[in-house]
Amino acid sequence: MHKARLIFEDGQVFYGKIFTDNKENCYGEVVFNTAMTGYQEVLTDPSYHGQMVLFTYPLIGSYGVNPEDIESKSIFLEAILVKEYMEFPSNWRQDRTLKQYLDENNIVGAEGFDTRAITKYVREKGAQKTVLTASEESLEKILAKVKAMPGLVNQDIVKDVTTKKEYVWKKLEKPVYKLAVIDCGVKYNILRVLTDLGCECTVFPYTVSAQEILAQDFDGLFLSNGPGDPEPITTVIKLTQDLLGKMPIFGICLGQQILGLACGCKTYKLKFGHHGVNHPVKNLKTKQVEITSQNHGFCIDQQTLSSDLEVTHINLNDQSIEGIRHKVYPAFAVQYHPEASPGPNDANYLFKDFMEMIKGFKKNR
Repeated sequence: MHKARLIFEDGQVFYGKIFTDNKENCYGEVVFNTAMTGYQEVLTDPSYHGQMVLFTYPLIGSYGVNPEDIESKSIFLEAILVKEYMEFPSNWRQDRTLKQYLDENNIVGAEGFDTRAITKYVREKGAQKTVLTASEESLEKILAKVKAMPGLVNQDIVKDVTTKKEYVWKKLEKPVYKLAVIDCGVKYNILRVLTDLGCECTVFPYTVSAQEILAQDFDGLFLSNGPGDPEPITTVIKLTQDLLGKMPIFGICLGQQILGLACGCKTYKLKFGHHGVNHPVKNLKTKQVEITSQNHGFCIDQQTLSSDLEVTHINLNDQSIEGIRHKVYPAFAVQYHPEASPGPNDANYLFKDFMEMIKGFKKNR
């Protein structure tokens, strides 16, 4: 193993060791994920692109990696940081170790860090530009490189994770509904849930136009999750504006931010984001509390909420907006992940709500 330093933009340094074959410098924001399990789903969630993920649970790798639980075609995060890597996993489903999977994808993994101290530091100081390095280069030179790197704000990084060409995901030869899915970094389990409900999903690159969508006979539009700042993704925002009222719309995570921006809201960067599987969210209609899976660093600004929108869900930890619905058009979204993977299924009903919205729209059209 090689000694490594985790160096934050403000000069703070933490020490550990790199356990993977790739020992190149990694740049990105450090975010902490509080889930005890589900590291494979986290690794393959495109929403983590541009970030290094620190796992607060101390033992990572104990059940290896299997081919069924991946959430995208690749690993898009920059690196993982753990307290202790488990070299010898035990799980009947595994077909390789976590290290083997990271090496196959040329991703850096590091262990031996004081993950509790780093989590507390990020919580207090906020997410910063950071480098993970095994280099012996001076702190001053490395800090200069860190400060010169672009952050996540005002950067379009969806272009790195979206599909290059459209594809179809379906189970039934005669689907109940046909959906257009805008791929800003869509997780496979979202597509699994939608197809389990009888839908045929045509997944489009995020550059698709409203005209291309309208030229086909779709019953609804789905705005996917994805990484980074939503404001530079102007093509998807315009697409949403053009399709409001023309078909039912459902958005998840980045999809909520896009719907909000399309309706005139502004977004802002959270201090350290929401990353975990135990975030309490209150449904303002039912008054019930849902434990949710979350992974986002930006949020709709409550002060800029459009008069066309109503808030449907709030985060009980920081009162941030977790759900919105259009007052006139059939469109709604949530900031969290009802499809889980990993996490609880408390909010899985939202997919059925989308099906009912489509059914009502077709009936009244």
